[in-house]
Amino acid sequence: MTAKEMWKKFVSKINIDNREYEAWSFGSEADLLAKLVETGEKTATASAYQLYELENEPLPIVGEYNIILNSKNEAICIIQTKKVYVTAFKDVTVEHAYKEGEGDKSLQFWRQVHEKFFAECLEQVGLKFSADMKVVCEEFEVVYRK
Repeated sequence: MTAKEMWKKFVSKINIDNREYEAWSFGSEADLLAKLVETGEKTATASAYQLYELENEPLPIVGEYNIILNSKNEAICIIQTKKVYVTAFKDVTVEHAYKEGEGDKSLQFWRQVHEKFFAECLEQVGLKFSADMKVVCEEFEVVYRK
């Protein structure tokens, strides 16, 4: 199912105005992370604040809808953003790491995986990772499944 097809079904089911949405896949392990979202294991994500600044892109907004895609650009589910905050990488909490639903859900695992991921992303645009760097933390819930 395409993102457009899923959005059309969702909008008709809950009878809302045809709001805007974004459709995207997770940067690493798109299929695994989409599955974790679909099953409710993953209810949060984090991204490098510097990339929002660099691309002059607005931060996620509470209440907005996103369609999660797999690696084949197939729509898996629709999420709604429930909470957004910015914190230093070193200050990301155990609770947030658990909500990300990856690995053993520990803060240690989260830091290890995200330090590597952020370092690679930032290096591509000439920036360096730092434990003091700002991270955009987003919490969401699944509001529609295929």
